[in-house]
Amino acid sequence: MIIGDITFIKSIFMISLKDKKVAILTENGFEESELTSPKKALEDAGADVDIVSLQDKVKGWNHDHWSKKLFTTVNLKNAKPGEYDALMIPGGVINPDAMRRQKEYVDFATEFMLGGKPVAAICHGPQLLIETGLLHGKEMTSFYSIKTDLINAGAIWKDEEVVTDNGLVTSRSPKDLPAFNEKMIEEFAEGIHSTADVFVPTH
Repeated sequence: MIIGDITFIKSIFMISLKDKKVAILTENGFEESELTSPKKALEDAGADVDIVSLQDKVKGWNHDHWSKKLFTTVNLKNAKPGEYDALMIPGGVINPDAMRRQKEYVDFATEFMLGGKPVAAICHGPQLLIETGLLHGKEMTSFYSIKTDLINAGAIWKDEEVVTDNGLVTSRSPKDLPAFNEKMIEEFAEGIHSTADVFVPTH
């Protein structure tokens, strides 16, 4: 067995998220695999996972058409960031843009960033994090079409399958989900990485 295989097994099968509570923050239009795959990986690792949204049900998007609907576990109006250990943000063209325009979603995500709690965002998901004003100097990746947006927000953009910076985990697209899920679990298991003084607001 090669070292890479050993690392993968350790990450997925030996790291436990038991007693960890994770919020998946989403609106309608999330890319289906970018929610369902991380959710399954988190639950398989033992995490308690809530789908958090202002909607009672959220409708997914699968490549070029609408897909399944998922019930929201906790309405965002009743969700408290302090009750969660980590945040996961799925992508999709529609979902992050809808969230970034609503103060409730931005405020929820901001609390995790300020508290140094681990955050994982894939594809277009980092669009929401731009609105927190807390990305200056952070190494990140994303779907290529929002590269300039992230750079303008102060992030250091990299074209890699997964980029980690002090508890912030980002990936480019569904093809990166295996690496994304692995690193997400590692970072979520580590818990709080830094406090607010590490982040430099850009607005």
